[in-house]
Amino acid sequence: MLKVITVMLVGIMLGRRLKDRKMPFLQTLILLLIWLLLFLLGLQVGHNHALIAGMAKLGGEAFVLTVCSLAGSLTLAWLLWRYIQKRRETRDEG
Repeated sequence: MLKVITVMLVGIMLGRRLKDRKMPFLQTLILLLIWLLLFLLGLQVGHNHALIAGMAKLGGEAFVLTVCSLAGSLTLAWLLWRYIQKRRETRDEG
């Protein structure tokens, strides 16, 4: 875990130092690396026999978790939007 945090902090510091430079290739590189990581993750999951055998149970649990996460995120985003709108209305009236 310390390695992950260290790598991220080094990336943040490097990003701050290079913030004035134009790096148009960076978004494309990030997208390609994400696709590569997803492919490698799929390769590892496909290689794990125990995980494949329990996929039906895991799939149902993952679906429930996804629906609950989505519902919670949408609810909190809606509540935040309403709060911001009320503050704007109060500020504009006063």
